[in-house]
Amino acid sequence: MNVALWIVAGVLALAFALVGLMKVAKPKEELASGGMPWVGDFSSGVVKALGAVEVLAAIGLVLPPLVDIAPVLVPLAATGLAVTMAGAAVVHARRKEGSAIGLNVVLLALAAFVAWGRFGPYSF
Repeated sequence: MNVALWIVAGVLALAFALVGLMKVAKPKEELASGGMPWVGDFSSGVVKALGAVEVLAAIGLVLPPLVDIAPVLVPLAATGLAVTMAGAAVVHARRKEGSAIGLNVVLLALAAFVAWGRFGPYSF
């Protein structure tokens, strides 16, 4: 189970790091035209802040146990990502973007799995 938790945490970290860096680096207009129309509902600062939170959470999923400093950050980061995905699902539901909700639910479930495993029976 420890291996599965590491794999899921690594996949989540990679996905959120890439998407978060994209939100931080690209202008809001480019994100909107590139498949993220929801950014039109938020200011540039909010979009960049969401990206920064995603990058920090990605780091928090893998770095603490690798350096053996504050490994409790792993389930906290996973919980934060699960909450973020719940919020994303609400935004997509409000915008009637049903196809995006499925991905949010999958990412939420994966983050919840890591949080459950690292808070519970498979903590560091």
